[in-house]
Amino acid sequence: METESIPQAARERIDRIATADLMVGVLADHGGAASAMVRQALEKLPPVPRTVIIQANGIGGADGKDGGKAADAAEASEDQAVFVVPWTLLEPDKSIAPVENMANAYQTVLAAGDKLGVQAACVIGSDLQTVTPQWIARLVQPVLQLGFDLVTPCYAHGRFEGLLNNCLISPLARALYGARIQNPMGPDLGISRRLFQRIIAPEQGAKLAANRTHALASMAPTAVCSGFKICQAHVGVRLYPPIDWTNLSSLLVQVLGPVFGDLERSAACWQKPRESVPIPSFGERMALSEDKGLVDVGRMLELFRLGARDLLEVWGLVLPPTTLFELKKISSLPQEQFRLPDELWAHTVYDFALGHRLRTINRDHLLRALTPLYLGWVASYALEMQNATVRTAEQRFERLCLAFETAKPYLVSRWRWPDRFNP
Repeated sequence: METESIPQAARERIDRIATADLMVGVLADHGGAASAMVRQALEKLPPVPRTVIIQANGIGGADGKDGGKAADAAEASEDQAVFVVPWTLLEPDKSIAPVENMANAYQTVLAAGDKLGVQAACVIGSDLQTVTPQWIARLVQPVLQLGFDLVTPCYAHGRFEGLLNNCLISPLARALYGARIQNPMGPDLGISRRLFQRIIAPEQGAKLAANRTHALASMAPTAVCSGFKICQAHVGVRLYPPIDWTNLSSLLVQVLGPVFGDLERSAACWQKPRESVPIPSFGERMALSEDKGLVDVGRMLELFRLGARDLLEVWGLVLPPTTLFELKKISSLPQEQFRLPDELWAHTVYDFALGHRLRTINRDHLLRALTPLYLGWVASYALEMQNATVRTAEQRFERLCLAFETAKPYLVSRWRWPDRFNP
């Protein structure tokens, strides 16, 4: 990736620092809190590596300048181990989706790490209200001291948080790539130099652009398919942003478009038969003392039934008649009896992934048409888990993952011979 993507003021500071062992990029603007937290994390990693902290400090003008005061205060002398680079964020590109803006920020931060020649990078995308020094240390230590290439996070959260990851992204990645990664898209990651160089390499960037994918979607699949060492770390409770249910369709397009694009790019890898295996985990899991998560099941069922009434023609372009029949039957069930089976959900996701590959219809339209089906599964899960504990919910997601694994041969056969079934 070209270093021109790095703001000019930050690039000049990086040139003065020249080299480092570790880079920690903090994408949220939290003033000096991020720097202090990273310094505390480094104390847990004796000896303290020569570290550059890329710290966001707000939205700036087109020239990327920050006024100089924060930069001057943060400048470290050459004999110090920790350097802070205030990174004035430019206005996001409004012509692309927010998730893509976030992915571009990751790639730009990794480009800065490459310029510095660091051996490890840690990127923090979560809100710092719940991030702790231990959180950062656990993402960094396996890379610096144990030779791992990718450290993904394990978050503690409520029953109805992280649902898009838990009911779709994680089960799909686990079934296809065979590694039981709880959060394959982070957003908080520890990454080795050899892995992030693979991600930001010019030829890789061209492939990602061609397949409409990005670094976050490609990180875990690239690590698995290329034989890199992967682990995960229990980091603590994550504060999830509230779900904007009115723009859920757009979110699915932003997230699933790159994920399905990466399926196409890495098809030769995931079609190889493999059973899922656990990956090394570090740290102690944190139990939640209280779970306040709630979802509007009635509204979700209303939208699912609306989709079953108005989108059958679109669904019929990618789903087999038996699936359409089951969905239509389920849509007529009263709320207290409503359930969308895991096997049906897994097959549906796989059919949409194939439809995305074949461009059966416009890809954005296709992914938006998945929204009522996603809401149907979430409603079914919520009805089942309304009086359950967080631990029971985790076991429930394990069963869902197994359903995706069991259904994998269905995707492989349809992917290889799509003409055998033409809706």
